[in-house]
Amino acid sequence: MPRATVIGLGKSGVAAARLLKREGWEVELSDGNTSKTLLEQQQQLAAEQITVKLGQSLELNGANLPQLIVVSPGVPWDIPVLVEARQLGIETIGEMELAWRNLQSLPWVGITGTNGKTTTTALIAAIFQAAELNAPACGNIGYAACDVALSQGAGSRKQGAGGAFDNSSLLTPNSSLDWVIAEISSYQIESSSSLAPRIGVWTTFTPDHLSRHQTLENYYNIKAKLLRQSELQVFNGDDAYLSQLGLSAWPDAYWTSVRGKDFLISEKGFYIEDGWVVEKLTATSVPEPIVKVSSLRMVGEHNQQNLLMAVATARLAGINHDAIALAIREFPGVAHRLEHICTWEGIDFINDSKATNYDAAEVGLASVNSPAILIAGGEAKAGDDTGWLAKIQTKTAAVLLIGSAAPAFAKRLQEVGYHNYHIVETMERAVPKSAELAKQYQAPVVLLSPACASFDQYPNFEVRGDRFRHLCLAWAGGWKPARVELPELENSSQQSIVQSR
Repeated sequence: MPRATVIGLGKSGVAAARLLKREGWEVELSDGNTSKTLLEQQQQLAAEQITVKLGQSLELNGANLPQLIVVSPGVPWDIPVLVEARQLGIETIGEMELAWRNLQSLPWVGITGTNGKTTTTALIAAIFQAAELNAPACGNIGYAACDVALSQGAGSRKQGAGGAFDNSSLLTPNSSLDWVIAEISSYQIESSSSLAPRIGVWTTFTPDHLSRHQTLENYYNIKAKLLRQSELQVFNGDDAYLSQLGLSAWPDAYWTSVRGKDFLISEKGFYIEDGWVVEKLTATSVPEPIVKVSSLRMVGEHNQQNLLMAVATARLAGINHDAIALAIREFPGVAHRLEHICTWEGIDFINDSKATNYDAAEVGLASVNSPAILIAGGEAKAGDDTGWLAKIQTKTAAVLLIGSAAPAFAKRLQEVGYHNYHIVETMERAVPKSAELAKQYQAPVVLLSPACASFDQYPNFEVRGDRFRHLCLAWAGGWKPARVELPELENSSQQSIVQSR
C-alpha cells in the first residue's frame, strides 16, 4: 500500500487525508500543534485508520519514506522539510492540487486576487446555483476542495460554508457536480502544478503576503500561473497594477471596467453604462445590457467591480440573463466583508474582519458613511499604509486599536497628525468603547476593518469577525454598561465602557 503524509490538521488537511484513504493510501497526518480540539480529531481519524501525529514536525529519515506529501494551505512551501522532500524525489503537492486531480473532468472557475476574491467567488457560485447548476464554492470559501472531491464517492463528510452566503446544502454523498467554483489563494496556487480552470478570474493585485513570498514579483508570478493555465481569463480592468500590464501581458483576456466602454482595455469585455452591466463578447459584437447594477445590495465601487467579474464569468459559462438577475437581486453578501451586524440607537455596526491588509481596509472605510468609529489592529503585515492613513483622516471620528499592531499603528497615526485614537487592546474593550464614542461624535457607523491578520489573538479572521458579531449583538441586546478604568496604556488612560450582565 503506498504511503502518503498530509501536513496540517485543518479543514483542508483532514479532507485530503480522507480522500487519500479512500483511494487506497496508507495515510499519516502531522501537525506541530496540540490542543483539545486536535486531540479529539486525532481520535476520530484513528477510528478511520488515519494516523495523526501531533506536536511534532515531519522528519524524512529511514527507509520508510512516503511516496506523496500533501500540504495544507497554511504551511509554507519552502520550509526545510519540503525542500528536502523535493530533493529526495518525493512528490509534494498542495491540497488544492489533490482535489484538482480528482475533479479535473469537471469545468472549474478559479478566482484569485489580493482583495475581492471571496465576494466575487460567492457571487459567481450564487449565479451558477440560480441557474440550477450544482456548483459549490470551495477553497478559501465554503468547503475544502478535497471535500468536494469526496462528495463524488461514498463517505463524503459535509462541511458548510457558514456566514451570509451559504452553499452548504449542495454537497451530498454521490452528488453530481456541474462546476467547481474555487477561491484560490497564492499559497494554494504555489503548491498546485497542474491546476487549469476553464475560467480564471483575477480580482486585484497589491502587495500582500510578502513575508512568505519575499518579493512582489514572486507574488505576481504565482498568481499569474493560475491565469496562464486557465482556458478563459477575466481581469479587473480598474485595478491599477493589472491595467498597467494590460494587453501586452494578457492579450486574450476579457477585461472589465466600472467606468464605461471607453475605459475597456481591450475591444471585448464587460462594463457599466447607464446603470447597467453591459457585455461585449467580441470586437465586432453589439453591446448587450445584462443586469441593472442597482440589483446588487452591496455598496461601494469595489463591489461593482466584483459584480462585473461575476457576470463576465457567468456569461462565459453560458448562463442566461434571468438567472444572473435573480442571483444578484437575492445575493445577501459575504460574512466578514462589510457585513452589517446590527443597528443600535441609530448606529450601524459593520464587520469587515476580512480586511486583513491596508488596501482592503481602505476600501472598507471608503464604503461606509462618515464619520465612522474604526476598530483596527491585529498582527501587522508589510505594505504601504499611506492611502489607508489618508482615508482614516477624512472618514473617521476616532480609531480604536487592538492587538499587537496597536503601538505601531498609534505611532503612524501620530506621524500623520491624527491623535484621536485609543489603544484598547482587545475586542471586548473595543466594542463598548466604540458605542460610547459613536454616541459622543454622532457617528453613524462602527466599523471593524483591521488592516491586519488575526493570528496574534484569533485562529483566523472568521473567528475574529464572529467575536465582534457576538459582542455587538450582546451590546445591542441590552447588556448594561458599567464604567471601569482601562490599564495605563498609551493615549488610553481614560475610562471606557465595558459590558456586564
